[in-house]
Amino acid sequence: MKAFITKAEREHGMTANNPNLLAAHSRFRIFVCAGHALVLVVALMVLPAMAAFAQQQPIPEKSDAVTIHGRVVDARGKPVAEALVRLVEKDSAGSFETNSDPDGRFTFKTIPAGSYAMTAEKGSWRSHVTVIVTPEENQNLADLVLGERDEARPDSSGSTGQAMEFSDKPNFTVAGVTDWTAVGGHGSDTTLRTSEALAQDVLTLPEQTSAAAMTGNSAAASDSEAKLRAAQAAAPASFDANRRLGEFYLHAGRYSAAVPFLENAYRNDPSNYENTYDLALACEGVGDYSQAHDHVKLLLAHRDDAKSHHLAGELDEKLGDPLDAVHEYELAAKLDPNEQNYFAWGSELLLHRAIWQAQEVFRKGTEAYPESERMLTALGAALFAGAVYKEAAQRLCAASDLNPSDPEPYTYMGKIDIAAPDPLPCIEPRLERFARQQPKNPLANYLYAMVLLKAQHQTGDPQAQQRAETLLKKAVTLDSGLADAWLQLGILAAARRDLSEAMEDYRKAIGANPKLGEAYYRLGVAYDRTGDPARARQEFELHDQIEKAHADEVERQRKEIQQFLIVPSGQAIPASKQ
Repeated sequence: MKAFITKAEREHGMTANNPNLLAAHSRFRIFVCAGHALVLVVALMVLPAMAAFAQQQPIPEKSDAVTIHGRVVDARGKPVAEALVRLVEKDSAGSFETNSDPDGRFTFKTIPAGSYAMTAEKGSWRSHVTVIVTPEENQNLADLVLGERDEARPDSSGSTGQAMEFSDKPNFTVAGVTDWTAVGGHGSDTTLRTSEALAQDVLTLPEQTSAAAMTGNSAAASDSEAKLRAAQAAAPASFDANRRLGEFYLHAGRYSAAVPFLENAYRNDPSNYENTYDLALACEGVGDYSQAHDHVKLLLAHRDDAKSHHLAGELDEKLGDPLDAVHEYELAAKLDPNEQNYFAWGSELLLHRAIWQAQEVFRKGTEAYPESERMLTALGAALFAGAVYKEAAQRLCAASDLNPSDPEPYTYMGKIDIAAPDPLPCIEPRLERFARQQPKNPLANYLYAMVLLKAQHQTGDPQAQQRAETLLKKAVTLDSGLADAWLQLGILAAARRDLSEAMEDYRKAIGANPKLGEAYYRLGVAYDRTGDPARARQEFELHDQIEKAHADEVERQRKEIQQFLIVPSGQAIPASKQ
Protein backbone atom coordinates (compact mmCIF):
# COMPACT_ATOMS: atom_id res chain seq x y z
CA MET A 1 0.00 0.00 0.00
CA LYS A 2 1.55 3.31 -1.08
CA ALA A 3 -0.41 5.70 1.09
CA PHE A 4 2.54 6.35 3.37
CA ILE A 5 5.28 6.80 0.73
CA THR A 6 6.05 10.43 -0.07
CA LYS A 7 7.26 11.80 -3.40
CA ALA A 8 10.81 12.26 -2.08
CA GLU A 9 10.81 8.70 -0.77
CA ARG A 10 9.72 7.37 -4.13
CA GLU A 11 12.45 9.31 -5.88
CA HIS A 12 15.21 8.26 -3.48
CA GLY A 13 14.09 4.72 -2.76
CA MET A 14 13.31 5.43 0.89
CA THR A 15 10.23 4.58 2.88
CA ALA A 16 9.04 5.52 6.33
CA ASN A 17 9.61 1.90 7.34
CA ASN A 18 13.37 2.07 6.74
CA PRO A 19 14.74 0.36 9.86
CA ASN A 20 17.85 2.53 9.80
CA LEU A 21 15.77 5.68 10.22
CA LEU A 22 15.04 5.18 13.90
CA ALA A 23 18.43 3.71 14.73
CA ALA A 24 20.28 6.57 13.10
CA HIS A 25 18.64 9.18 15.27
CA SER A 26 17.65 7.35 18.43
CA ARG A 27 18.60 9.12 21.66
CA PHE A 28 17.83 8.43 25.29
CA ARG A 29 17.86 10.16 28.66
CA ILE A 30 17.53 8.28 31.91
CA PHE A 31 15.78 9.72 34.90
CA VAL A 32 15.74 7.89 38.21
CA CYS A 33 12.66 8.80 40.19
CA ALA A 34 13.00 8.42 43.96
CA GLY A 35 9.97 6.69 45.33
CA HIS A 36 8.72 5.19 42.07
CA ALA A 37 11.10 2.33 41.50
CA LEU A 38 11.33 -0.99 39.80
CA VAL A 39 13.79 -3.35 41.44
CA LEU A 40 15.88 -4.96 38.71
CA VAL A 41 17.43 -8.22 39.89
CA VAL A 42 20.01 -9.16 37.26
CA ALA A 43 21.76 -12.52 37.24
CA LEU A 44 25.12 -11.20 36.01
CA MET A 45 25.71 -7.80 37.57
CA VAL A 46 23.66 -5.26 39.57
CA LEU A 47 24.75 -1.71 40.30
CA PRO A 48 22.44 0.72 42.08
CA ALA A 49 23.15 3.90 40.13
CA MET A 50 24.35 5.31 36.84
CA ALA A 51 27.38 6.82 38.60
CA ALA A 52 28.80 3.36 39.13
CA PHE A 53 28.12 2.60 35.48
CA ALA A 54 30.18 5.63 34.43
CA GLN A 55 33.08 4.72 36.74
CA GLN A 56 33.59 1.07 35.83
CA GLN A 57 36.80 -0.09 34.20
CA PRO A 58 37.09 -0.39 30.41
CA ILE A 59 35.56 -3.58 29.09
CA PRO A 60 37.12 -5.95 26.62
CA GLU A 61 36.52 -5.45 22.93
CA LYS A 62 32.98 -6.41 21.94
CA SER A 63 32.35 -9.91 20.68
CA ASP A 64 29.51 -11.25 18.58
CA ALA A 65 25.88 -10.27 19.03
CA VAL A 66 23.93 -11.75 21.92
CA THR A 67 20.30 -12.32 22.86
CA ILE A 68 19.01 -11.12 26.23
CA HIS A 69 15.91 -12.60 27.87
CA GLY A 70 14.01 -11.45 30.93
CA ARG A 71 10.62 -11.04 32.54
CA VAL A 72 8.72 -8.21 34.24
CA VAL A 73 6.52 -9.09 37.22
CA ASP A 74 4.73 -7.18 39.95
CA ALA A 75 5.45 -7.40 43.66
CA ARG A 76 3.26 -10.52 43.89
CA GLY A 77 5.12 -12.27 41.11
CA LYS A 78 2.41 -11.80 38.49
CA PRO A 79 3.54 -10.91 34.95
CA VAL A 80 3.32 -7.28 33.83
CA ALA A 81 2.47 -6.78 30.15
CA GLU A 82 3.41 -3.77 28.00
CA ALA A 83 6.19 -2.60 30.32
CA LEU A 84 8.84 -0.64 28.42
CA VAL A 85 12.36 -2.04 28.83
CA ARG A 86 15.41 -0.15 27.55
CA LEU A 87 19.10 -0.89 27.02
CA VAL A 88 21.48 2.04 26.59
CA GLU A 89 25.00 1.27 25.40
CA LYS A 90 27.85 2.67 27.49
CA ASP A 91 30.18 3.96 24.81
CA SER A 92 27.72 5.35 22.27
CA ALA A 93 24.31 6.96 21.91
CA GLY A 94 22.90 3.62 20.78
CA SER A 95 19.84 2.33 22.58
CA PHE A 96 17.37 -0.52 22.24
CA GLU A 97 13.87 -0.86 23.59
CA THR A 98 11.17 -3.48 23.69
CA ASN A 99 7.92 -4.25 25.52
CA SER A 100 7.03 -7.17 27.72
CA ASP A 101 4.47 -9.59 26.29
CA PRO A 102 1.26 -10.77 28.07
CA ASP A 103 3.40 -13.21 30.09
CA GLY A 104 5.70 -10.39 31.16
CA ARG A 105 8.57 -11.72 29.05
CA PHE A 106 10.87 -9.63 26.91
CA THR A 107 13.72 -10.39 24.53
CA PHE A 108 16.45 -8.29 22.97
CA LYS A 109 17.70 -10.13 19.88
CA THR A 110 21.11 -9.79 18.19
CA ILE A 111 22.34 -7.08 20.55
CA PRO A 112 26.05 -6.27 20.20
CA ALA A 113 27.96 -7.65 23.17
CA GLY A 114 29.16 -4.96 25.53
CA SER A 115 28.20 -2.98 28.61
CA TYR A 116 24.68 -1.53 28.96
CA ALA A 117 22.49 0.39 31.35
CA MET A 118 19.06 -1.22 31.67
CA THR A 119 15.88 0.48 32.83
CA ALA A 120 12.22 -0.49 32.78
CA GLU A 121 8.99 1.40 33.37
CA LYS A 122 5.25 1.33 33.10
CA GLY A 123 3.03 4.31 33.73
CA SER A 124 4.55 6.38 36.53
CA TRP A 125 6.80 3.53 37.72
CA ARG A 126 10.46 3.61 36.76
CA SER A 127 13.47 1.49 37.61
CA HIS A 128 16.83 2.28 39.09
CA VAL A 129 19.55 2.16 36.46
CA THR A 130 21.22 -1.24 36.41
CA VAL A 131 24.39 -2.15 34.57
CA ILE A 132 24.77 -5.44 32.73
CA VAL A 133 27.82 -6.75 30.85
CA THR A 134 27.18 -9.12 27.97
CA PRO A 135 30.34 -10.93 26.87
CA GLU A 136 28.42 -14.18 26.49
CA GLU A 137 25.52 -15.22 24.29
CA ASN A 138 21.91 -15.79 25.34
CA GLN A 139 21.98 -13.96 28.65
CA ASN A 140 19.05 -14.79 30.91
CA LEU A 141 18.04 -12.20 33.49
CA ALA A 142 16.10 -12.79 36.65
CA ASP A 143 12.71 -11.15 36.99
CA LEU A 144 12.41 -7.36 36.80
CA VAL A 145 10.15 -6.71 39.77
CA LEU A 146 7.71 -3.82 39.88
CA GLY A 147 8.24 -2.44 43.40
CA GLU A 148 5.57 -1.07 45.68
CA ARG A 149 4.61 2.61 45.46
CA ASP A 150 6.42 4.91 47.89
CA GLU A 151 3.81 6.34 50.26
CA ALA A 152 5.93 9.47 50.75
CA ARG A 153 5.31 10.66 47.19
CA PRO A 154 2.54 13.21 46.60
CA ASP A 155 -0.76 11.72 45.59
CA SER A 156 -2.56 12.46 42.34
CA SER A 157 -4.83 15.01 43.93
CA GLY A 158 -2.37 17.84 43.56
CA SER A 159 0.86 19.48 44.59
CA THR A 160 2.70 18.88 47.82
CA GLY A 161 2.36 22.60 48.41
CA GLN A 162 6.10 22.88 49.00
CA ALA A 163 8.93 24.21 46.88
CA MET A 164 10.74 21.79 44.60
CA GLU A 165 13.18 19.60 46.52
CA PHE A 166 16.90 19.85 45.82
CA SER A 167 16.92 16.38 44.25
CA ASP A 168 14.31 17.53 41.74
CA LYS A 169 16.50 20.26 40.25
CA PRO A 170 17.11 19.78 36.53
CA ASN A 171 20.51 18.67 35.27
CA PHE A 172 20.59 21.28 32.51
CA THR A 173 20.81 25.03 32.05
CA VAL A 174 19.34 27.03 29.18
CA ALA A 175 22.37 29.11 28.21
CA GLY A 176 21.17 30.99 25.14
CA VAL A 177 19.33 30.78 21.83
CA THR A 178 20.26 30.19 18.22
CA ASP A 179 18.41 30.43 14.93
CA TRP A 180 16.23 27.76 13.34
CA THR A 181 19.07 26.27 11.29
CA ALA A 182 20.09 24.40 14.45
CA VAL A 183 16.63 22.88 14.78
CA GLY A 184 16.73 19.44 16.36
CA GLY A 185 14.73 16.52 15.11
CA HIS A 186 14.74 12.90 14.06
CA GLY A 187 13.66 11.01 11.00
CA SER A 188 12.29 12.44 7.78
CA ASP A 189 11.26 16.03 7.21
CA THR A 190 7.65 14.86 7.50
CA THR A 191 8.40 13.56 11.00
CA LEU A 192 10.18 16.78 11.93
CA ARG A 193 7.29 18.90 10.69
CA THR A 194 4.86 16.74 12.66
CA SER A 195 6.88 17.17 15.85
CA GLU A 196 7.04 20.95 15.31
CA ALA A 197 3.29 21.10 14.76
CA LEU A 198 2.63 19.05 17.90
CA ALA A 199 4.88 21.37 19.92
CA GLN A 200 2.66 24.26 18.84
CA ASP A 201 -0.48 22.23 19.59
CA VAL A 202 0.75 21.50 23.12
CA LEU A 203 0.49 25.20 23.93
CA THR A 204 -3.26 25.09 23.29
CA LEU A 205 -4.01 22.09 25.52
CA PRO A 206 -6.72 23.14 28.00
CA GLU A 207 -5.49 24.57 31.29
CA GLN A 208 -6.69 23.35 34.65
CA THR A 209 -7.66 26.91 35.57
CA SER A 210 -8.06 30.08 33.59
CA ALA A 211 -5.76 33.04 34.12
CA ALA A 212 -8.56 35.01 35.71
CA ALA A 213 -9.27 32.16 38.15
CA MET A 214 -5.68 32.45 39.40
CA THR A 215 -6.38 35.96 40.72
CA GLY A 216 -8.01 34.63 43.86
CA ASN A 217 -11.22 36.20 45.19
CA SER A 218 -14.00 36.07 42.58
CA ALA A 219 -16.69 37.73 44.70
CA ALA A 220 -17.05 40.55 42.20
CA ALA A 221 -18.39 38.13 39.61
CA SER A 222 -21.47 37.56 41.72
CA ASP A 223 -22.42 41.24 41.65
CA SER A 224 -24.37 42.70 38.77
CA GLU A 225 -22.58 45.03 36.41
CA ALA A 226 -25.17 47.76 36.97
CA LYS A 227 -24.73 47.64 40.74
CA LEU A 228 -20.94 47.81 40.47
CA ARG A 229 -21.05 50.68 37.98
CA ALA A 230 -23.41 52.60 40.23
CA ALA A 231 -21.06 52.13 43.19
CA GLN A 232 -18.09 53.36 41.15
CA ALA A 233 -20.04 56.36 39.85
CA ALA A 234 -20.99 57.29 43.40
CA ALA A 235 -17.35 57.13 44.55
CA PRO A 236 -15.11 57.50 41.45
CA ALA A 237 -11.94 57.90 43.57
CA SER A 238 -12.65 54.83 45.72
CA PHE A 239 -10.06 52.06 45.51
CA ASP A 240 -12.62 49.40 46.40
CA ALA A 241 -15.29 50.55 43.92
CA ASN A 242 -12.82 50.71 41.02
CA ARG A 243 -11.16 47.45 41.98
CA ARG A 244 -14.41 45.49 42.19
CA LEU A 245 -15.68 46.79 38.86
CA GLY A 246 -12.34 46.18 37.15
CA GLU A 247 -12.20 42.67 38.61
CA PHE A 248 -15.73 41.99 37.36
CA TYR A 249 -14.73 42.88 33.79
CA LEU A 250 -11.51 40.91 34.07
CA HIS A 251 -13.34 37.75 35.07
CA ALA A 252 -15.78 38.32 32.21
CA GLY A 253 -12.88 38.54 29.75
CA ARG A 254 -13.72 42.18 28.93
CA TYR A 255 -10.14 43.35 29.26
CA SER A 256 -10.45 46.77 27.60
CA ALA A 257 -13.28 47.61 30.01
CA ALA A 258 -11.28 46.34 32.99
CA VAL A 259 -8.09 48.34 32.38
CA PRO A 260 -9.28 51.91 33.24
CA PHE A 261 -10.91 50.87 36.52
CA LEU A 262 -7.96 48.73 37.61
CA GLU A 263 -5.66 51.66 36.73
CA ASN A 264 -7.81 53.96 38.88
CA ALA A 265 -7.43 51.53 41.77
CA TYR A 266 -3.68 51.24 41.11
CA ARG A 267 -3.22 55.01 41.28
CA ASN A 268 -5.11 54.98 44.56
CA ASP A 269 -3.00 52.15 46.06
CA PRO A 270 -0.01 51.01 43.97
CA SER A 271 1.13 48.69 46.76
CA ASN A 272 -1.92 46.39 46.49
CA TYR A 273 -0.54 43.14 45.09
CA GLU A 274 -3.76 41.56 43.80
CA ASN A 275 -4.93 44.70 42.01
CA THR A 276 -1.54 45.21 40.34
CA TYR A 277 -1.51 41.58 39.26
CA ASP A 278 -5.03 41.89 37.83
CA LEU A 279 -4.00 45.07 36.01
CA ALA A 280 -1.10 43.17 34.43
CA LEU A 281 -3.52 40.45 33.31
CA ALA A 282 -5.88 43.01 31.82
CA CYS A 283 -3.02 44.76 29.98
CA GLU A 284 -1.97 41.37 28.62
CA GLY A 285 -5.54 40.76 27.53
CA VAL A 286 -5.62 43.95 25.42
CA GLY A 287 -2.20 43.19 23.92
CA ASP A 288 -0.20 45.79 25.87
CA TYR A 289 2.50 43.28 26.81
CA SER A 290 5.15 45.87 27.64
CA GLN A 291 2.94 47.65 30.18
CA ALA A 292 1.86 44.31 31.66
CA HIS A 293 5.51 43.28 31.95
CA ASP A 294 6.37 46.51 33.80
CA HIS A 295 3.64 45.83 36.36
CA VAL A 296 4.83 42.25 36.91
CA LYS A 297 8.44 43.37 37.40
CA LEU A 298 7.25 45.80 40.09
CA LEU A 299 5.44 42.95 41.79
CA LEU A 300 8.54 40.72 41.70
CA ALA A 301 10.66 43.51 43.13
CA HIS A 302 8.56 43.32 46.31
CA ARG A 303 7.46 39.68 46.39
CA ASP A 304 9.23 36.65 44.88
CA ASP A 305 6.23 34.44 44.14
CA ALA A 306 5.45 31.73 41.59
CA LYS A 307 2.31 33.38 40.21
CA SER A 308 4.16 36.52 39.12
CA HIS A 309 7.09 34.53 37.69
CA HIS A 310 4.61 32.48 35.64
CA LEU A 311 2.96 35.60 34.22
CA ALA A 312 6.38 37.13 33.55
CA GLY A 313 7.23 34.02 31.52
CA GLU A 314 4.09 34.41 29.42
CA LEU A 315 4.88 38.05 28.74
CA ASP A 316 8.56 37.45 27.96
CA GLU A 317 7.60 34.89 25.31
CA LYS A 318 5.07 37.29 23.77
CA LEU A 319 7.68 40.06 23.80
CA GLY A 320 10.13 37.87 21.88
CA ASP A 321 12.44 36.99 24.79
CA PRO A 322 12.19 33.19 25.16
CA LEU A 323 15.42 32.98 27.18
CA ASP A 324 13.97 35.08 30.00
CA ALA A 325 10.63 33.30 29.58
CA VAL A 326 12.04 29.84 30.24
CA HIS A 327 13.96 31.08 33.29
CA GLU A 328 10.78 32.66 34.68
CA TYR A 329 8.82 29.44 34.15
CA GLU A 330 11.59 27.45 35.84
CA LEU A 331 11.52 29.77 38.86
CA ALA A 332 7.72 29.45 39.04
CA ALA A 333 7.93 25.65 39.01
CA LYS A 334 10.61 25.60 41.71
CA LEU A 335 8.67 27.96 43.98
CA ASP A 336 5.34 26.19 43.39
CA PRO A 337 5.57 22.84 41.56
CA ASN A 338 1.91 22.76 40.61
CA GLU A 339 0.60 21.20 37.42
CA GLN A 340 0.30 24.49 35.56
CA ASN A 341 3.86 25.58 36.32
CA TYR A 342 5.36 22.23 35.33
CA PHE A 343 3.35 22.30 32.13
CA ALA A 344 4.32 25.87 31.19
CA TRP A 345 8.02 25.19 31.79
CA GLY A 346 8.01 21.98 29.75
CA SER A 347 5.97 23.55 26.94
CA GLU A 348 8.40 26.47 26.62
CA LEU A 349 11.33 24.06 26.36
CA LEU A 350 9.53 21.93 23.77
CA LEU A 351 8.48 24.93 21.69
CA HIS A 352 12.12 25.99 21.39
CA ARG A 353 13.38 22.51 20.55
CA ALA A 354 14.98 21.67 23.89
CA ILE A 355 13.44 18.25 23.36
CA TRP A 356 15.23 16.09 25.92
CA GLN A 357 14.97 18.76 28.59
CA ALA A 358 11.22 19.10 27.92
CA GLN A 359 10.93 15.35 28.37
CA GLU A 360 12.66 15.62 31.76
CA VAL A 361 10.29 18.32 32.97
CA PHE A 362 7.17 16.56 31.67
CA ARG A 363 8.32 13.29 33.27
CA LYS A 364 8.60 15.03 36.63
CA GLY A 365 5.20 16.57 36.00
CA THR A 366 3.57 13.21 35.25
CA GLU A 367 5.15 11.70 38.36
CA ALA A 368 3.75 14.51 40.51
CA TYR A 369 0.39 14.58 38.65
CA PRO A 370 -0.23 11.09 37.22
CA GLU A 371 -3.89 11.94 36.57
CA SER A 372 -3.08 14.98 34.41
CA GLU A 373 -4.27 14.19 30.91
CA ARG A 374 -2.56 17.17 29.33
CA MET A 375 0.76 16.44 31.07
CA LEU A 376 0.77 12.91 29.62
CA THR A 377 -0.23 14.28 26.21
CA ALA A 378 2.57 16.82 26.28
CA LEU A 379 5.08 14.17 27.35
CA GLY A 380 3.94 12.04 24.42
CA ALA A 381 4.57 14.96 22.03
CA ALA A 382 8.05 15.54 23.51
CA LEU A 383 8.95 11.86 23.26
CA PHE A 384 7.83 11.77 19.63
CA ALA A 385 10.04 14.79 18.89
CA GLY A 386 12.95 12.80 20.31
CA ALA A 387 12.12 9.71 18.21
CA VAL A 388 11.10 7.67 21.27
CA TYR A 389 8.07 6.50 19.33
CA LYS A 390 6.84 3.55 21.39
CA GLU A 391 6.88 5.40 24.69
CA ALA A 392 5.31 8.44 23.05
CA ALA A 393 2.42 6.24 21.97
CA GLN A 394 2.14 4.68 25.43
CA ARG A 395 1.91 8.08 27.12
CA LEU A 396 -0.77 9.26 24.70
CA CYS A 397 -2.69 6.02 25.12
CA ALA A 398 -2.54 6.48 28.90
CA ALA A 399 -3.82 10.05 28.50
CA SER A 400 -6.77 8.83 26.44
CA ASP A 401 -7.57 6.21 29.08
CA LEU A 402 -7.90 8.93 31.74
CA ASN A 403 -10.76 10.55 29.81
CA PRO A 404 -11.86 8.34 26.90
CA SER A 405 -14.39 10.90 25.65
CA ASP A 406 -11.80 13.66 25.10
CA PRO A 407 -10.72 13.76 21.42
CA GLU A 408 -7.43 15.59 22.11
CA PRO A 409 -5.12 12.61 22.90
CA TYR A 410 -6.62 10.61 20.02
CA THR A 411 -5.74 13.42 17.61
CA TYR A 412 -2.14 13.40 18.81
CA MET A 413 -1.80 9.62 18.61
CA GLY A 414 -3.30 9.59 15.12
CA LYS A 415 -0.77 12.16 13.93
CA ILE A 416 2.24 10.37 15.42
CA ASP A 417 1.13 6.99 14.06
CA ILE A 418 0.93 8.43 10.55
CA ALA A 419 4.40 10.01 10.85
CA ALA A 420 6.25 7.27 12.81
CA PRO A 421 8.32 4.72 10.86
CA ASP A 422 6.36 1.70 12.14
CA PRO A 423 2.89 1.00 13.57
CA LEU A 424 2.57 1.72 17.30
CA PRO A 425 0.70 -1.19 18.93
CA CYS A 426 -1.35 0.54 21.64
CA ILE A 427 -2.79 3.14 19.27
CA GLU A 428 -5.02 0.96 17.09
CA PRO A 429 -7.37 -0.22 19.89
CA ARG A 430 -7.65 3.34 21.24
CA LEU A 431 -8.55 4.81 17.88
CA GLU A 432 -11.01 1.97 17.38
CA ARG A 433 -12.57 3.00 20.71
CA PHE A 434 -12.63 6.64 19.57
CA ALA A 435 -14.47 5.71 16.36
CA ARG A 436 -16.87 3.44 18.24
CA GLN A 437 -17.70 6.01 20.93
CA GLN A 438 -18.03 8.91 18.50
CA PRO A 439 -19.32 7.33 15.26
CA LYS A 440 -20.46 10.69 13.87
CA ASN A 441 -17.07 12.32 14.38
CA PRO A 442 -15.40 12.49 10.93
CA LEU A 443 -11.92 12.82 12.46
CA ALA A 444 -12.44 9.68 14.56
CA ASN A 445 -13.33 7.68 11.46
CA TYR A 446 -10.43 9.12 9.46
CA LEU A 447 -7.78 8.48 12.13
CA TYR A 448 -8.93 4.92 12.74
CA ALA A 449 -8.87 4.30 8.99
CA MET A 450 -5.30 5.58 8.77
CA VAL A 451 -4.02 3.37 11.57
CA LEU A 452 -5.67 0.35 9.91
CA LEU A 453 -4.04 1.21 6.58
CA LYS A 454 -0.63 1.49 8.19
CA ALA A 455 -1.01 -1.87 9.89
CA GLN A 456 -2.30 -3.39 6.64
CA HIS A 457 0.82 -2.14 4.88
CA GLN A 458 2.78 -4.64 6.99
CA THR A 459 0.26 -7.48 7.33
CA GLY A 460 -1.30 -7.38 3.85
CA ASP A 461 -4.73 -8.07 5.37
CA PRO A 462 -7.30 -7.19 2.64
CA GLN A 463 -10.13 -6.98 5.18
CA ALA A 464 -8.30 -4.22 7.05
CA GLN A 465 -8.02 -2.24 3.83
CA GLN A 466 -11.71 -2.72 3.05
CA ARG A 467 -12.67 -1.64 6.56
CA ALA A 468 -10.42 1.41 6.28
CA GLU A 469 -12.03 2.39 2.98
CA THR A 470 -15.47 2.13 4.57
CA LEU A 471 -14.36 4.40 7.41
CA LEU A 472 -12.89 6.93 4.98
CA LYS A 473 -16.12 7.06 2.99
CA LYS A 474 -18.04 7.56 6.21
CA ALA A 475 -15.66 10.37 7.20
CA VAL A 476 -16.18 12.32 3.95
CA THR A 477 -19.92 11.74 4.17
CA LEU A 478 -19.88 13.35 7.61
CA ASP A 479 -17.51 16.12 6.46
CA SER A 480 -17.01 16.64 2.73
CA GLY A 481 -14.26 19.12 3.51
CA LEU A 482 -11.96 16.47 4.99
CA ALA A 483 -9.34 16.71 2.24
CA ASP A 484 -6.92 14.11 3.63
CA ALA A 485 -9.67 11.48 3.65
CA TRP A 486 -10.48 12.20 -0.02
CA LEU A 487 -6.77 11.88 -0.82
CA GLN A 488 -6.55 8.47 0.84
CA LEU A 489 -9.67 7.29 -0.98
CA GLY A 490 -8.02 8.30 -4.26
CA ILE A 491 -4.85 6.40 -3.32
CA LEU A 492 -6.88 3.26 -2.59
CA ALA A 493 -8.80 3.58 -5.87
CA ALA A 494 -5.53 4.01 -7.80
CA ALA A 495 -4.09 0.94 -6.08
CA ARG A 496 -6.89 -1.18 -7.52
CA ARG A 497 -6.38 0.54 -10.92
CA ASP A 498 -9.65 2.46 -10.86
CA LEU A 499 -8.06 5.66 -12.15
CA SER A 500 -11.36 7.31 -12.99
CA GLU A 501 -12.53 7.11 -9.36
CA ALA A 502 -9.06 8.02 -8.10
CA MET A 503 -9.00 11.20 -10.19
CA GLU A 504 -12.43 12.21 -8.94
CA ASP A 505 -11.30 11.71 -5.32
CA TYR A 506 -8.13 13.73 -5.91
CA ARG A 507 -10.20 16.59 -7.38
CA LYS A 508 -12.45 16.53 -4.30
CA ALA A 509 -9.37 16.62 -2.07
CA ILE A 510 -8.10 19.67 -3.97
CA GLY A 511 -11.53 21.29 -3.76
CA ALA A 512 -11.53 20.80 0.01
CA ASN A 513 -7.93 22.00 0.39
CA PRO A 514 -6.36 23.78 -2.61
CA LYS A 515 -2.98 23.70 -0.80
CA LEU A 516 -2.80 19.90 -0.53
CA GLY A 517 0.25 19.39 -2.74
CA GLU A 518 0.23 15.59 -2.84
CA ALA A 519 -3.25 15.54 -4.36
CA TYR A 520 -1.98 17.56 -7.37
CA TYR A 521 0.99 15.24 -7.77
CA ARG A 522 -1.11 12.08 -7.69
CA LEU A 523 -3.67 13.62 -10.03
CA GLY A 524 -0.81 14.38 -12.43
CA VAL A 525 0.34 10.76 -12.24
CA ALA A 526 -3.21 9.62 -13.03
CA TYR A 527 -3.42 11.97 -16.04
CA ASP A 528 -0.07 10.68 -17.28
CA ARG A 529 -1.23 7.07 -17.01
CA THR A 530 -4.45 7.82 -18.90
CA GLY A 531 -2.56 9.40 -21.79
CA ASP A 532 -2.97 13.10 -21.04
CA PRO A 533 0.62 14.38 -20.55
CA ALA A 534 -0.30 18.06 -20.98
CA ARG A 535 -2.71 18.04 -18.04
CA ALA A 536 -0.30 15.87 -16.09
CA ARG A 537 2.43 18.47 -16.55
CA GLN A 538 0.05 21.20 -15.40
CA GLU A 539 -0.74 19.31 -12.17
CA PHE A 540 2.96 18.64 -11.54
CA GLU A 541 3.71 22.35 -11.92
CA LEU A 542 0.94 23.23 -9.46
CA HIS A 543 2.33 20.63 -7.05
CA ASP A 544 5.82 22.15 -7.26
CA GLN A 545 4.47 25.68 -6.68
CA ILE A 546 2.48 24.59 -3.63
CA GLU A 547 5.35 22.61 -2.14
CA LYS A 548 7.72 25.55 -2.57
CA ALA A 549 5.24 27.91 -0.94
CA HIS A 550 4.76 25.44 1.90
CA ALA A 551 8.52 25.05 2.37
CA ASP A 552 8.91 28.83 2.45
CA GLU A 553 6.18 29.09 5.09
CA VAL A 554 7.84 26.41 7.23
CA GLU A 555 11.14 28.27 6.96
CA ARG A 556 9.45 31.52 7.97
CA GLN A 557 7.86 29.87 11.01
CA ARG A 558 11.16 28.31 12.04
CA LYS A 559 12.90 31.67 11.83
CA GLU A 560 10.33 33.05 14.26
CA ILE A 561 11.09 30.34 16.85
CA GLN A 562 14.64 30.32 18.16
CA GLN A 563 16.16 27.14 19.52
CA PHE A 564 17.51 26.97 23.07
CA LEU A 565 21.18 26.21 23.65
CA ILE A 566 21.59 23.79 26.54
CA VAL A 567 24.61 23.14 28.78
CA PRO A 568 24.81 20.52 31.58
CA SER A 569 24.36 21.87 35.10
CA GLY A 570 27.68 22.78 36.66
CA GLN A 571 29.32 23.54 33.33
CA ALA A 572 30.40 27.12 32.78
CA ILE A 573 28.17 29.12 30.47
CA PRO A 574 30.13 30.79 27.65
CA ALA A 575 30.59 34.51 28.33
CA SER A 576 28.84 35.41 25.06
CA LYS A 577 25.71 33.57 26.20
CA GLN A 578 25.39 35.01 29.71
